[in-house]
Amino acid sequence: MQGLIVAAGEGTRLRPIAPSKPLAPVRGTSLIERVITTGRQAGIEQFVVVTGYEGGRLEAFLGRLAERTGIDIVTVRNLSWRLTNGVSVAAAEPHLDERFVLMMADHLVDPTIISDLMSVPAATDEVVLAIDRRLDNPLVDLEDVTRVLTGAGGRIEQIGKLIESYNAFDTGVFSASKALIRAIREDLAEGGGGGISAGMARLAARGLASTYDIGDRFWLDVDDPTAHGQAERLRA
Repeated sequence: MQGLIVAAGEGTRLRPIAPSKPLAPVRGTSLIERVITTGRQAGIEQFVVVTGYEGGRLEAFLGRLAERTGIDIVTVRNLSWRLTNGVSVAAAEPHLDERFVLMMADHLVDPTIISDLMSVPAATDEVVLAIDRRLDNPLVDLEDVTRVLTGAGGRIEQIGKLIESYNAFDTGVFSASKALIRAIREDLAEGGGGGISAGMARLAARGLASTYDIGDRFWLDVDDPTAHGQAERLRA
């Protein structure tokens, strides 16, 4: 199984920690290396990393990481990195198999979330999102997290940062298919921003977006100095 890691954004809120967010250290190890190591522990064999802002610096680091560890890492430069995260997903399309695991470069997760998610049965075009139903999770930034409303059978009904009715949080880990890329491109063609959530909303409308509940397992979006401090305290 392949792992696609979105690592193209500017990451301005973490700028006090590092000039490149994926390279921000957490107890001496960069975020991107932690994400890749977690993916390897879960059984991912090849990583496709989409770079953008500070792309040269990140690509050089990933080259050294691949040489040091023997991990298969492919990099793709998204020249339109100022646009939404879905544009980065679409940029990786030529390098992806029909199904892949989609991860964020700044999300730390329990590796069993990824391994269990990969074993969830899914239809050919279906995308399964790992969700957290703990609405009182103290590690979640309520002002920034992507919210999810699920219905019968865990199907996604709504998804987005601004939806008012929700019963779960998006952890940033997906068992994805290229149908997500097609939905993102469709959103862009119709004048939308082409974000991952926009693509997921289109799949949800077709009954192709389902969820996997992570239970009480750990995940953290390391998006600002507060979250970085939490990561420093909680992760070895």
